[in-house]
Amino acid sequence: MAWEIVVGLETHAQLSTRSKMFSGASTAFGAAPNTQVSGVDIALPGTLPVANRDAVERAIRFGLAVGGTIRRRSVFARKNYFYPDLPKGYQISQYEAPVVEGGTVAILAGGVEKTVRLTRAHLEEDAGKLLHEIAGNVDAAPGRGLSGVDLNRAGIPLLEIVSEPDLRSAEEAVAYARTLHALVRWIDICDGNMQEGSFRCDANVSVRRPGAPLGTRCEIKNLNSFRFLERAIEFEARRQIEVLESGGTIVQETRLYDPDRDETRSMRTKEDAHDYRYFPDPDLAPLEVSEAWIAEVRAAMPELPQAKRARFRGEYGLGDQDTATLTLTRSMAEYFDRAVAAAAGSAAPKEVANWVTGDLSAKLNETGRDAAASAVGPDALARLLALVHDGTLSRKIAREVFDAMWAGEGDADAIVERRGLRQISDSGALEAIVAEVLAANPKQVADYRAGKEKAFNSLVGQVMKRTQGKANPAQVNDLLKRKLAG
Repeated sequence: MAWEIVVGLETHAQLSTRSKMFSGASTAFGAAPNTQVSGVDIALPGTLPVANRDAVERAIRFGLAVGGTIRRRSVFARKNYFYPDLPKGYQISQYEAPVVEGGTVAILAGGVEKTVRLTRAHLEEDAGKLLHEIAGNVDAAPGRGLSGVDLNRAGIPLLEIVSEPDLRSAEEAVAYARTLHALVRWIDICDGNMQEGSFRCDANVSVRRPGAPLGTRCEIKNLNSFRFLERAIEFEARRQIEVLESGGTIVQETRLYDPDRDETRSMRTKEDAHDYRYFPDPDLAPLEVSEAWIAEVRAAMPELPQAKRARFRGEYGLGDQDTATLTLTRSMAEYFDRAVAAAAGSAAPKEVANWVTGDLSAKLNETGRDAAASAVGPDALARLLALVHDGTLSRKIAREVFDAMWAGEGDADAIVERRGLRQISDSGALEAIVAEVLAANPKQVADYRAGKEKAFNSLVGQVMKRTQGKANPAQVNDLLKRKLAG
């Protein structure tokens, strides 16, 4: 009998504030260890935390984006556990009364759209980071390493986004994580830098027979790449199935994924909520969110990806593939919108989409740039398309001009004039060239008249070669057909 994989994700998004969740210490990445630590971050006697308003606003923004409920009154709690990188001995988080409850995220996996329910999104502070030196360090005892702790991350504001166990494969889990990653960047609450730990996932994985109750889950911690997320879930599901089919039982535990060995390993027995002894933080008053504040945040929200995709389909007549690609990032979608507006009357939205998803995207990927930093702006692209539309350039030559624009050689008009790239549309000049090509290629002429269509393409190629690709293709085709029919 088949097994069904059940996955729920807990995603930690570092909020894009300049200061920490409960102190004024900097959140800048890359500082020397322990140089961005406030007394509040490590709970020195006499210090008191103060909630960061900008972090709360970002949480509200997320709640609105996913259609969740913004609690008018939420509570910060102390989550008690002991670990070397947690100097307080507790973490300030939210549990019974989170700032955001519910909401949904629509994903596309395997060509099928699916709605993933969210349990909650709550605010909390990050812990520090342990640093381990390799064994054999000169300052360590033989065969042993050294460990240190960097508390710069302690107190960094996080939004923990918890999904329901609605995901049924590693592919769906990755699609959900990618969608969430794009969304938090779209609404400007997180930079999404996975290498720096700004966006990371914990995967709760279990298996069951179809229709059976949920199985015992294992949590895989701190997955900071989509590839690792997929591989970790696939391995863990296989491991659990092997255990169950051999007559064993699954132990609820926390596991780590080792990418070098492509396996998960036991880290510790998984705690339940009561093990953390949650209680309201006595130093923090309940968080009050007014209707006016929510309205203010809603008014400043950008058009969301799902709404943009619907508009691109309805207003511009684009297909699902185009709309999905154009809304991968907010900057790409805004670039496309501006290019369509600038190209109005000269290029259809579909033609603009082809250029943006094709040539432009290739250059952006090649150079690692965002659309907002494109070397060819939307107005410049629209002007290039206008030159194609009015017959000045062929599409093939336009790509050459685009490459030159990207390289910084100037605008389209200047490049066309400097390189002498104007398309030959003069009928008299083209007729003479076509006549020369027909006279020089009697075999292809005979083959075409004998019904061999490939011969026609060869003749077109000869004309384009003589004109260095500058002949108007439509006119060349028309002239050849007329001459060959005569």
